[in-house]
Amino acid sequence: MAAARNNEFKLIGPRGDEKHQSPSAVTLSCHLSPEISAVAMEIRWFKGTDCVCLYKNRQVTEGRGYEGRVSLFTQELQRGNVSLQIRDCRESDEGTYLCQVTNGDTTEECTVQAWGSKYSRSSLYINSSSSSSSASQNER
Repeated sequence: MAAARNNEFKLIGPRGDEKHQSPSAVTLSCHLSPEISAVAMEIRWFKGTDCVCLYKNRQVTEGRGYEGRVSLFTQELQRGNVSLQIRDCRESDEGTYLCQVTNGDTTEECTVQAWGSKYSRSSLYINSSSSSSSASQNER
């Protein structure tokens, strides 16, 4: 309980390389550690400077070009699962994605790399790295 109250959490991406065999959907894995609820948090997924998906005030907004193709597992937010699912994968979906979770003045980020074969979109490989920041410079 103290971890949630103090906004202390980490954002964890997929462990190692994950290979997804489905041509129709890929999940970019990301979850909170410890396993605390993300229901009241703000979740943003970016690809470059484009916002792919935004979860704020319990509402999901899909980014331009991703309408009807992206979603969060809203039923899993209570367990800290902030993973992004992309359906009807396209070649343009390959690349680097940034998951950003904000709770109060704390923001955690995780970069997830998705790439596949030029000849087949049936395999996307997922890799990740994490970073964190806290806007606590106002302590003066």
